[in-house]
Amino acid sequence: MVSGTWCLSAFKPPTRNGIGPSCVALPPGPWPSLLDFLAERFPNVSRSTWLERMARGDVLSETGIPVTTVPYLAHQKIYYYREVANEPRIPFDEVLLFEDAHLIVVDKPHFLPVVPSGGYLSETVLVRLKNRLGLDDLVPIHRIDRDTAGLVMFSKQPASRAAYCALFSQHAVRKTYQAIAPWRADLSFPITRQSRIQEAGHFMLQQEVSGPINAITHIDVLEVRGDLARYQLKPVTGQRHQLRVHMLGLGLPLLHDGLYPTLTPEEQLDYAKPLQLLAKELVFTDPVSGIERRFQSSRSLMF
Repeated sequence: MVSGTWCLSAFKPPTRNGIGPSCVALPPGPWPSLLDFLAERFPNVSRSTWLERMARGDVLSETGIPVTTVPYLAHQKIYYYREVANEPRIPFDEVLLFEDAHLIVVDKPHFLPVVPSGGYLSETVLVRLKNRLGLDDLVPIHRIDRDTAGLVMFSKQPASRAAYCALFSQHAVRKTYQAIAPWRADLSFPITRQSRIQEAGHFMLQQEVSGPINAITHIDVLEVRGDLARYQLKPVTGQRHQLRVHMLGLGLPLLHDGLYPTLTPEEQLDYAKPLQLLAKELVFTDPVSGIERRFQSSRSLMF
Protein backbone atom coordinates (compact mmCIF):
# COMPACT_ATOMS: atom_id res chain seq x y z
CA MET A 1 0.00 0.00 0.00
CA VAL A 2 1.49 3.33 -1.06
CA SER A 3 -0.03 6.78 -0.67
CA GLY A 4 -3.44 5.32 0.12
CA THR A 5 -3.48 2.93 -2.85
CA TRP A 6 -4.44 -0.67 -2.13
CA CYS A 7 -3.55 -3.22 -4.80
CA LEU A 8 -5.46 -6.44 -5.26
CA SER A 9 -3.86 -8.93 -7.60
CA ALA A 10 -3.69 -12.68 -8.09
CA PHE A 11 0.10 -12.36 -8.10
CA LYS A 12 1.78 -11.97 -4.71
CA PRO A 13 5.46 -10.98 -4.96
CA PRO A 14 7.79 -12.71 -2.52
CA THR A 15 9.14 -11.14 0.64
CA ARG A 16 12.85 -10.32 0.51
CA ASN A 17 14.83 -10.17 3.74
CA GLY A 18 11.60 -9.69 5.65
CA ILE A 19 10.49 -6.80 3.43
CA GLY A 20 7.39 -7.09 1.29
CA PRO A 21 7.00 -5.07 -1.91
CA SER A 22 5.02 -1.86 -2.18
CA CYS A 23 2.29 -1.61 -4.80
CA VAL A 24 1.33 1.34 -6.99
CA ALA A 25 -1.77 1.57 -9.17
CA LEU A 26 -1.05 3.44 -12.41
CA PRO A 27 -3.65 6.19 -13.03
CA PRO A 28 -4.50 7.77 -16.38
CA GLY A 29 -2.00 10.49 -17.24
CA PRO A 30 0.39 12.02 -19.77
CA TRP A 31 3.61 10.24 -18.79
CA PRO A 32 5.53 8.86 -21.82
CA SER A 33 7.17 6.09 -19.80
CA LEU A 34 6.87 4.29 -16.49
CA LEU A 35 10.14 5.94 -15.43
CA ASP A 36 8.64 9.39 -16.01
CA PHE A 37 5.66 8.51 -13.82
CA LEU A 38 7.79 7.10 -11.00
CA ALA A 39 10.11 10.10 -11.02
CA GLU A 40 7.13 12.44 -10.63
CA ARG A 41 5.24 10.28 -8.13
CA PHE A 42 8.30 9.83 -5.89
CA PRO A 43 10.34 13.04 -6.19
CA ASN A 44 12.71 11.97 -3.39
CA VAL A 45 13.86 8.97 -5.45
CA SER A 46 16.14 9.83 -8.38
CA ARG A 47 15.65 8.54 -11.91
CA SER A 48 19.01 6.79 -11.68
CA THR A 49 17.85 4.95 -8.55
CA TRP A 50 14.73 3.73 -10.35
CA LEU A 51 16.89 2.57 -13.28
CA GLU A 52 19.13 0.65 -10.87
CA ARG A 53 16.09 -1.00 -9.26
CA MET A 54 14.75 -1.96 -12.69
CA ALA A 55 18.10 -3.40 -13.72
CA ARG A 56 18.11 -5.59 -10.60
CA GLY A 57 14.59 -6.82 -11.26
CA ASP A 58 13.20 -4.94 -8.27
CA VAL A 59 10.29 -3.38 -10.19
CA LEU A 60 7.64 -5.91 -11.23
CA SER A 61 4.45 -5.93 -13.27
CA GLU A 62 1.18 -7.08 -11.70
CA THR A 63 1.96 -10.54 -13.08
CA GLY A 64 5.46 -10.63 -11.61
CA ILE A 65 7.46 -9.83 -14.74
CA PRO A 66 10.43 -7.44 -14.23
CA VAL A 67 9.79 -4.14 -16.00
CA THR A 68 12.18 -1.52 -17.34
CA THR A 69 11.68 1.82 -19.08
CA VAL A 70 8.56 0.61 -20.85
CA PRO A 71 5.88 2.95 -22.23
CA TYR A 72 3.42 4.07 -19.59
CA LEU A 73 0.26 1.93 -19.42
CA ALA A 74 -2.54 3.20 -17.19
CA HIS A 75 -4.95 1.01 -15.20
CA GLN A 76 -2.24 -1.48 -14.32
CA LYS A 77 -0.23 -2.06 -11.16
CA ILE A 78 3.44 -2.37 -10.40
CA TYR A 79 5.34 -3.64 -7.39
CA TYR A 80 8.67 -2.35 -6.19
CA TYR A 81 11.00 -3.12 -3.31
CA ARG A 82 11.62 -0.08 -1.15
CA GLU A 83 15.11 0.83 0.03
CA VAL A 84 16.49 3.11 2.73
CA ALA A 85 20.05 4.33 2.27
CA ASN A 86 22.25 4.34 5.37
CA GLU A 87 19.51 3.11 7.68
CA PRO A 88 20.75 3.47 11.27
CA ARG A 89 20.91 0.44 13.54
CA ILE A 90 18.57 0.75 16.54
CA PRO A 91 20.69 -0.56 19.45
CA PHE A 92 17.77 -2.09 21.36
CA ASP A 93 16.07 -5.46 20.95
CA GLU A 94 12.47 -6.58 21.03
CA VAL A 95 11.56 -9.45 23.38
CA LEU A 96 9.25 -12.26 22.26
CA LEU A 97 6.79 -12.82 25.14
CA PHE A 98 4.28 -15.24 23.61
CA GLU A 99 3.73 -17.28 20.47
CA ASP A 100 1.12 -19.83 19.44
CA ALA A 101 -0.29 -20.89 16.08
CA HIS A 102 -2.12 -17.58 15.60
CA LEU A 103 -0.61 -14.88 17.78
CA ILE A 104 2.70 -13.30 18.70
CA VAL A 105 3.14 -10.78 21.52
CA VAL A 106 6.31 -8.70 21.64
CA ASP A 107 7.74 -6.37 24.29
CA LYS A 108 9.07 -3.49 22.18
CA PRO A 109 11.89 -1.17 23.26
CA HIS A 110 11.75 2.59 22.94
CA PHE A 111 12.92 4.05 19.59
CA LEU A 112 12.13 0.94 17.47
CA PRO A 113 9.27 1.42 14.96
CA VAL A 114 6.64 -1.30 14.67
CA VAL A 115 6.40 -1.15 10.85
CA PRO A 116 8.47 0.40 8.05
CA SER A 117 7.95 4.13 7.56
CA GLY A 118 10.05 7.17 6.74
CA GLY A 119 13.73 6.40 7.21
CA TYR A 120 13.10 3.03 8.87
CA LEU A 121 12.73 -0.23 6.96
CA SER A 122 14.80 -3.16 8.24
CA GLU A 123 15.11 -1.66 11.72
CA THR A 124 11.47 -2.27 12.63
CA VAL A 125 9.80 -4.86 14.83
CA LEU A 126 7.89 -6.34 11.89
CA VAL A 127 10.88 -6.89 9.60
CA ARG A 128 13.08 -8.12 12.43
CA LEU A 129 10.45 -10.70 13.40
CA LYS A 130 9.89 -11.83 9.82
CA ASN A 131 13.60 -12.48 9.44
CA ARG A 132 14.00 -14.01 12.89
CA LEU A 133 10.99 -16.34 12.69
CA GLY A 134 10.61 -16.85 8.94
CA LEU A 135 6.98 -15.66 8.95
CA ASP A 136 6.24 -13.77 5.74
CA ASP A 137 2.51 -13.45 6.57
CA LEU A 138 3.12 -11.71 9.91
CA VAL A 139 1.03 -8.54 10.37
CA PRO A 140 0.67 -6.21 13.39
CA ILE A 141 -2.84 -6.26 14.85
CA HIS A 142 -2.35 -2.81 16.35
CA ARG A 143 0.53 -0.36 16.71
CA ILE A 144 2.22 1.86 19.23
CA ASP A 145 4.44 4.83 18.44
CA ARG A 146 8.14 4.36 17.75
CA ASP A 147 8.84 6.49 20.83
CA THR A 148 6.70 4.26 23.08
CA ALA A 149 7.92 1.01 24.66
CA GLY A 150 5.83 -2.03 25.52
CA LEU A 151 3.41 -4.59 24.17
CA VAL A 152 2.52 -5.15 20.51
CA MET A 153 0.46 -8.04 19.11
CA PHE A 154 1.00 -9.66 15.71
CA SER A 155 -1.18 -12.02 13.68
CA LYS A 156 0.45 -15.08 12.09
CA GLN A 157 -2.53 -16.53 10.20
CA PRO A 158 -4.64 -14.71 7.58
CA ALA A 159 -7.57 -17.01 8.45
CA SER A 160 -7.83 -15.78 12.06
CA ARG A 161 -6.57 -12.23 11.53
CA ALA A 162 -9.96 -10.54 11.30
CA ALA A 163 -11.02 -11.99 14.65
CA TYR A 164 -8.00 -10.51 16.41
CA CYS A 165 -8.32 -7.15 14.64
CA ALA A 166 -11.97 -7.00 15.74
CA LEU A 167 -10.82 -7.05 19.37
CA PHE A 168 -9.38 -3.58 18.88
CA SER A 169 -12.06 -2.15 16.60
CA GLN A 170 -14.70 -3.27 19.11
CA HIS A 171 -12.72 -1.96 22.12
CA ALA A 172 -12.57 -5.49 23.58
CA VAL A 173 -8.93 -5.19 24.69
CA ARG A 174 -8.22 -3.65 28.10
CA LYS A 175 -5.06 -1.60 27.61
CA THR A 176 -3.02 -0.16 30.45
CA TYR A 177 -0.13 2.25 30.01
CA GLN A 178 2.23 3.94 32.43
CA ALA A 179 3.76 7.38 31.98
CA ILE A 180 6.01 9.84 33.79
CA ALA A 181 4.89 13.47 33.72
CA PRO A 182 4.80 16.52 36.01
CA TRP A 183 2.85 16.24 39.25
CA ARG A 184 -0.02 18.65 39.80
CA ALA A 185 -1.40 18.63 43.31
CA ASP A 186 -4.27 20.87 42.22
CA LEU A 187 -5.78 18.09 40.09
CA SER A 188 -8.04 15.47 41.66
CA PHE A 189 -7.49 11.91 40.43
CA PRO A 190 -8.74 9.67 38.96
CA ILE A 191 -9.65 11.75 35.89
CA THR A 192 -11.44 10.71 32.72
CA ARG A 193 -10.33 12.86 29.80
CA GLN A 194 -12.86 12.97 26.95
CA SER A 195 -12.36 15.08 23.85
CA ARG A 196 -12.16 15.14 20.09
CA ILE A 197 -8.68 14.59 18.64
CA GLN A 198 -7.75 15.27 15.04
CA GLU A 199 -4.67 16.11 12.97
CA ALA A 200 -3.08 19.47 13.73
CA GLY A 201 -1.43 21.78 11.18
CA HIS A 202 1.66 19.55 11.02
CA PHE A 203 1.09 16.01 9.71
CA MET A 204 3.03 14.52 12.63
CA LEU A 205 0.91 16.19 15.30
CA GLN A 206 -2.56 15.79 16.75
CA GLN A 207 -4.66 18.27 18.73
CA GLU A 208 -7.84 18.50 20.76
CA VAL A 209 -10.66 20.38 19.03
CA SER A 210 -14.32 21.06 19.65
CA GLY A 211 -16.81 18.53 18.30
CA PRO A 212 -18.14 15.04 19.00
CA ILE A 213 -15.96 13.03 21.39
CA ASN A 214 -13.75 10.40 19.74
CA ALA A 215 -11.08 9.92 22.44
CA ILE A 216 -11.52 8.73 26.04
CA THR A 217 -8.75 8.02 28.57
CA HIS A 218 -8.97 7.07 32.26
CA ILE A 219 -6.03 8.55 34.19
CA ASP A 220 -4.84 7.85 37.75
CA VAL A 221 -1.71 8.38 39.84
CA LEU A 222 0.51 5.46 40.87
CA GLU A 223 3.42 7.25 42.55
CA VAL A 224 4.66 10.78 43.23
CA ARG A 225 8.34 11.68 43.44
CA GLY A 226 9.03 15.36 43.94
CA ASP A 227 7.70 17.33 41.00
CA LEU A 228 7.12 14.20 38.88
CA ALA A 229 4.56 11.41 39.06
CA ARG A 230 4.02 8.00 37.49
CA TYR A 231 0.55 7.77 36.02
CA GLN A 232 -1.67 4.88 34.95
CA LEU A 233 -3.42 5.52 31.65
CA LYS A 234 -6.28 3.36 30.37
CA PRO A 235 -7.39 4.39 26.88
CA VAL A 236 -10.90 3.37 25.88
CA THR A 237 -10.38 4.53 22.30
CA GLY A 238 -7.29 4.42 20.10
CA GLN A 239 -6.71 7.78 18.45
CA ARG A 240 -3.18 8.48 17.25
CA HIS A 241 -1.11 10.10 20.03
CA GLN A 242 -4.20 10.01 22.25
CA LEU A 243 -2.36 9.58 25.55
CA ARG A 244 0.23 12.23 24.78
CA VAL A 245 -2.42 14.74 23.70
CA HIS A 246 -4.73 14.04 26.63
CA MET A 247 -1.93 14.42 29.16
CA LEU A 248 -0.80 17.62 27.47
CA GLY A 249 -4.37 18.91 27.69
CA LEU A 250 -4.21 18.45 31.46
CA GLY A 251 -0.99 20.42 31.64
CA LEU A 252 0.99 17.19 32.13
CA PRO A 253 3.25 16.76 29.07
CA LEU A 254 5.03 13.41 29.13
CA LEU A 255 8.68 13.52 30.09
CA HIS A 256 11.10 13.53 27.12
CA ASP A 257 8.29 13.87 24.55
CA GLY A 258 9.82 15.03 21.28
CA LEU A 259 6.45 16.01 19.79
CA TYR A 260 4.38 17.62 22.53
CA PRO A 261 4.43 20.45 23.40
CA THR A 262 7.44 21.16 21.13
CA LEU A 263 8.34 19.31 17.92
CA THR A 264 11.98 18.21 18.13
CA PRO A 265 13.99 17.54 14.93
CA GLU A 266 14.79 13.88 14.27
CA GLU A 267 18.53 14.53 14.31
CA GLN A 268 18.27 15.59 17.96
CA LEU A 269 17.12 12.10 19.01
CA ASP A 270 18.73 11.17 22.34
CA TYR A 271 18.81 7.49 23.32
CA ALA A 272 19.53 8.54 26.90
CA LYS A 273 16.15 10.26 27.15
CA PRO A 274 13.38 7.89 25.97
CA LEU A 275 9.79 9.06 26.03
CA GLN A 276 8.40 8.08 29.40
CA LEU A 277 5.45 6.10 28.06
CA LEU A 278 5.05 2.33 28.36
CA ALA A 279 2.34 0.00 27.03
CA LYS A 280 2.29 -2.08 30.22
CA GLU A 281 -0.61 -4.54 29.95
CA LEU A 282 -3.05 -6.09 27.48
CA VAL A 283 -6.04 -8.18 28.63
CA PHE A 284 -8.59 -9.81 26.31
CA THR A 285 -10.47 -13.00 25.59
CA ASP A 286 -8.73 -14.90 22.81
CA PRO A 287 -11.25 -15.14 19.93
CA VAL A 288 -9.83 -18.49 18.77
CA SER A 289 -9.29 -20.39 22.02
CA GLY A 290 -11.72 -18.55 24.30
CA ILE A 291 -8.94 -18.22 26.91
CA GLU A 292 -8.51 -14.95 28.78
CA ARG A 293 -5.10 -13.59 27.86
CA ARG A 294 -3.15 -11.22 30.10
CA PHE A 295 0.23 -9.96 28.97
CA GLN A 296 2.52 -7.61 30.88
CA SER A 297 5.63 -5.76 29.75
CA SER A 298 8.78 -6.44 31.75
CA ARG A 299 10.08 -2.98 30.88
CA SER A 300 9.92 -0.03 33.23
CA LEU A 301 10.14 3.74 33.16
CA MET A 302 12.56 5.91 35.15
CA PHE A 303 10.63 5.01 38.33
